[in-house]
Parts: sequence; C-alpha cells; structure tokens
Amino acid sequence: MKLFHLSDLHIGKRINEVSLIEDQQYILSQIIKTIDDIRVDGVIIAGDVYDKSVPSAEAVTLFDDFLSRLALRNIPVLIISGNHDSPERLSFGNRIMEGAGIYLAPVYSGTVKPIILNDEFGKVNFWLLPFIKPAHVKRFYPEEKIESYTDAVRVAIDKMKINTEERNVLVTHQFVTGAETCESEELSVGGTDNVDASVFDGFDYVALGHIHGPQNIGSNRIRYCGTPLKYSFSECGHIKSITEIEMGRKGSLELHTLPLLPKHDMRQISGTFEEITDKSFYENENRDDYLHVILTDEEDVPEAMGRLRVIYPNLIKLSYDNTRTRTNRLIEGAQDVKTKSPLELLEDLYEEQNNQPMNSQQKAIALELIESIWEENL
Repeated sequence: MKLFHLSDLHIGKRINEVSLIEDQQYILSQIIKTIDDIRVDGVIIAGDVYDKSVPSAEAVTLFDDFLSRLALRNIPVLIISGNHDSPERLSFGNRIMEGAGIYLAPVYSGTVKPIILNDEFGKVNFWLLPFIKPAHVKRFYPEEKIESYTDAVRVAIDKMKINTEERNVLVTHQFVTGAETCESEELSVGGTDNVDASVFDGFDYVALGHIHGPQNIGSNRIRYCGTPLKYSFSECGHIKSITEIEMGRKGSLELHTLPLLPKHDMRQISGTFEEITDKSFYENENRDDYLHVILTDEEDVPEAMGRLRVIYPNLIKLSYDNTRTRTNRLIEGAQDVKTKSPLELLEDLYEEQNNQPMNSQQKAIALELIESIWEENL
C-alpha cells in the first residue's frame, strides 16, 4: 500500500498581514499533480487543515476545491483536526463525505473506530485520533489516572483495543517528546503538552502532525511530515516535501520524500541599506521571494520598509543587527536628575537604550525640540 502523508496545511495563514492563499493554492495543485504522477492508495492529512478555528471563506473554498479534486481521483483521504482547527466544524458532514472516500475524524467521543483499507496483503486499520488534551479523555474515562498528555493519549489508544497482529496506522496531532521545533508552532510553556513516543508501540506507522519540520522520532515508524510551505523565517532552512509511505507485509515499511517547490520561497538577506539596495546585489537575488531583511546599519534608516519594497515587493519583515540590538544593557540605577540638564538626561537614556552615544546631529535636533517644548510651556 502506497500513501501520502501530509499535515499542517494551515490554509488561510497570514504572515505579518500578508495572505498566503495564492501560495497555498499553488502548492495544493502541485500535490495533486504529484498524485497524478505517482498513483497512491490513500492520502493522510494529520491535522491543522486551517490556520484558525473559524477559517475565512476563501480558506474553506480552497480546501473544498482540494478535496473535490482528490475525490474525482477516487483516492481515500483520511483527515483529523489539529489544535488550530475546530473539530466540530471540520467534521461537519463526515458521514456523507465517506461515500466519496473522504474520512473526517469526528469530535473525540471516547471511542475511535478504524477506517479499513485493503491491499494484496490484506487489510490496514487506520485509527484517526484528533488533537486531544487530558480533559478531553478524562471526561469519558473519569476512573483512569490522566494527569498528562502522555496519559491522555495512552488511555485513548488503550481503549482502541488494536490487534497488533494486523497492520495498524495511527493518524494523530500531538507534540512528541524529542521533536525539533521552530517559531511557527504553538507549544505549551514548560513542555506540558509532551507525549512520550512509547505510547505508540503497537502501531506499524504513526502519521504525526503539529511540528513543522519534517523528521522521524526514534525511527521512520513515527514521523512528522512537516508543512508543505514555510510559515516562518525560522523555517528558511527546511526542505518541504510530501512523505510517501510504502507498506508491504506486516513489518515492511519504506519512506520516501518528494520535494515541493513553492511559488515564493522564504529567505533572509543581510547587509547595510546601501549594500542591499545596490544594483549589483539585488540583480543576483530572486526579488519575488518572501524576505526578511536584516539591516546592519548602526542607525535606523528612515522609511526603510517602504524604500526596500520598491526593490523587494514581497518584503515581509525588517529588523536590525547592530551594536544596539546585539547588546542588552540594563539600566543600573536612577541618575541624579537634579544636577543634569534635560539634554544630558536624554543623552543618558539614549545611550542606555542604544548602547552608543548620540551623535552631534541627533544632539542638535534634540536640543531644538527641548527648547521648542519649553517655550510652549512658559
């Protein structure tokens, strides 16, 4: 049996108010093309279909189009909700959709029934376990000791009563201990949402969602496929892909990654304003990419964002890397305000905040403003 493992589509995602809906439409079409090139027996989507629990109309329309295109190809699709999704909204109409081979995990009710697909070696049981918290499971099993996310997932799996002599695939959306994270994920403080990988011992494959970087946990049997697109600049180094699963007889498992090429890449570039706006520099850059520009100028450049967007239209983020930003100096104590002039006090404050003294031009401007304000108050 050959399967595609996807997760964390985050349809409707915006970065600094820039909509990625066209990029998501592009990448979903690329996934459809890959499915046409490589015939698969099923597609798994392991949660965070949408970026918000109440998705926008355009996000819902895009996902509806993606599912419709999959259904036309007669490919079973197995979907669970993630922590960004509303399980009630996502599972709406699930019993009707099953007729088209679209299996949407219902809201967790204490019972998970398998979706059974067959190949030449017999049946494979797919267990769809949406994102759960300890309180979700405790509600149905108050007699169980559930004090952590590991306890919650363990109890939910124990109640499935899987037959380990058969092939079993778990689709779930949790943070498994040991996974490498990045800025775009929502994790609990102190790692309280960690799930120990030992709870998955009975499964032949665990299709995980939640973590945006593709990675195995312990072995290729437990895997995060990662997002199909980069959703933060902390993901610049990621190579986004589809995880292709090949299951043979019981115990036979092979994974392959199929790269996905975005409409716009997400990158960081660094240098002084003069360097980055020099024609010899930007002629060698793909200026349509989504960019984080890091300026190394010691002083802030006036209207830098607007001026840079003339050259780099998809500039999303601007920051500085200089003496001021690299050094975090703390104000050690109050200055003697009675013996210093307003300008001297302002100079002290500026130096504490910027780790360098005011220059002569800044002092002249500050003095002119101080005198003007004082005159108005006399």
